[in-house]
Amino acid sequence: MCLLLQIILSLLTGLLFSQMRRSKGFISLLYTSARHNSNSTGLPADSVKNRVFRYLCKHFYDVEYFAQTIHSLKKWNLQRKNRHFLEACQHHGDDLVAVAFVLNLKGGVRCQGQRTCHYGSIKSWQSTLNLTVGQEVLVEAIDLSGTLISYEGLDNLVNLKALKQLDLSRCPNIDDWSLGRFHSFADVLEELSLAGCPQISERGLACLHHLRNLKRLNVSNLPSIPNKPFIRILLEEMLPHCEIIGMESDEGLVQLTDGDDAEELQNSASNRKHAEISA
Repeated sequence: MCLLLQIILSLLTGLLFSQMRRSKGFISLLYTSARHNSNSTGLPADSVKNRVFRYLCKHFYDVEYFAQTIHSLKKWNLQRKNRHFLEACQHHGDDLVAVAFVLNLKGGVRCQGQRTCHYGSIKSWQSTLNLTVGQEVLVEAIDLSGTLISYEGLDNLVNLKALKQLDLSRCPNIDDWSLGRFHSFADVLEELSLAGCPQISERGLACLHHLRNLKRLNVSNLPSIPNKPFIRILLEEMLPHCEIIGMESDEGLVQLTDGDDAEELQNSASNRKHAEISA
């Protein structure tokens, strides 16, 4: 009998835990139900049903507290990894601090004079660069794809004066507010990848009009953007000298106009773009 009760409790624990994650009021509901059953239905105090309710209520309060603690630790760790090294910038310069920041996030960096991005520790990066005393370091390319960089972490990058390539694809914390800071790269950035960033919408993409020298923009697989082909047309109008990757017509076009009109509009924008480039 005890073994059977333990099995039943285990099954109920798994089921109710999944429900608890969907509703914050679940635990309060358990307590209300338990008191109602014990006070109004006349069940004995030591009934199996009441014991099960008391066990689950106590158990799930512990689980909820544990889940909240884990969430707080993850938030603290994200802030720690994206903190701004202001004092280090004053002593070592923005580019060296950016290198240390990127490598700490398990990203890659390529400086002037290098052919490929370096991934690894700061010490191994120094050995591959062969720096001489007084030599200036200029960061030209950064790969932060799939990392935990956030809005705050961009503080370590916005002062780079030679950055030409930036890969932020599949970064879960890059959002529209982050794109609003890219005006710092207006005169230097040539390639930008935002592919697979779940928080980027059309409002954030509108901030990219500052990037006058941008030659290649990857905006594929952005789930928060509706009417992708229409947004692509707007991007082509906004950045006429830039190659737009992603948001093709096969991703679905909401019928803002008739199908033939939408196709004609897209072809017109494409022809206008090629004409401006040729000129």
